[in-house]
Amino acid sequence: MSKTKLIFDLIMYVNTKRIFTAQDVAYEFNVSVRTAHRYLMEISELGVPLYTDQGRNGGYRILENRALPPIIFDENEASAIFFAFQSLKYYKSLPFDTNIDSASKKLYFSLPDDIKKKIRRLEFVLSFWNPKRDIDSPFLKEIIEAAIKNNIVIIDYQSKTKNNLREVKPIGVYAYDGLWYMPALDIKKDKVLLFRVDRILSLETSEITHEFPMSLMDWFNSYTIKTPIRLYVELTREGIRECQSTIWLESSIVITDSENGYIDTIIDKSELEFVSNYFFQLGDYVKVIEPEEIVENIKSRAYRILNHYL
Repeated sequence: MSKTKLIFDLIMYVNTKRIFTAQDVAYEFNVSVRTAHRYLMEISELGVPLYTDQGRNGGYRILENRALPPIIFDENEASAIFFAFQSLKYYKSLPFDTNIDSASKKLYFSLPDDIKKKIRRLEFVLSFWNPKRDIDSPFLKEIIEAAIKNNIVIIDYQSKTKNNLREVKPIGVYAYDGLWYMPALDIKKDKVLLFRVDRILSLETSEITHEFPMSLMDWFNSYTIKTPIRLYVELTREGIRECQSTIWLESSIVITDSENGYIDTIIDKSELEFVSNYFFQLGDYVKVIEPEEIVENIKSRAYRILNHYL
């Protein structure tokens, strides 16, 4: 076995172990104990976080922040990963402790010169962009750990009218439009609710666990209509264009000619306020015909705005 391959295999070996001795390494790789010590020193210099325990029962252990073994990427894989790293730069908070600039540079400087040159050109014409937000979401790591371990967390949440304490079981977190969101089971209400992570003012992880058989992907696909209500909306040309940019409406749009269209679909009664707010923002690009509750809601909002400026 070449020394290069042995070093590569040794990095993978120690990453799978919590505690080991030089004798373990010597036996595994059929080398002397002295050679095992030398190779362990070499991989430590390469960045593998080894710690030595002294004493009769001492040995080596790898720190929690393990180094990954070398991985070989092809040109397309390297480019995709580099630009994925770049997209994370738009988030002020991340759910893991890392330096995106450092990770990007490590990948970039490991690439051949011709691929570096291509990536420098690509940076002018390609970006996985997100809106840049200056809002902190400081509890991402704690939320993910609680979701993995099924722990209940107690959060002080900034809602529309006041701050309140809630006991919730996080399902996970996801990023959308530059913000982080946490779907979680509200223990008191026995209902899954969606929380903006930046509106969590404090978080305490409880020792209490709660098994809840829903993954984040289950939640994404979990929309059910319990109380169906017909939604019928007439659309102008600009109304069509605006609604086509909205994921939950895109498939419901019917275009009748170059200037007009409509939406005819079913929504749940619990969505009335959200849907009212959405169409209110589109002004005269749309006209809601049904349900009457949304029509009245939009009228009421318009009167309040009008009176506000009188």
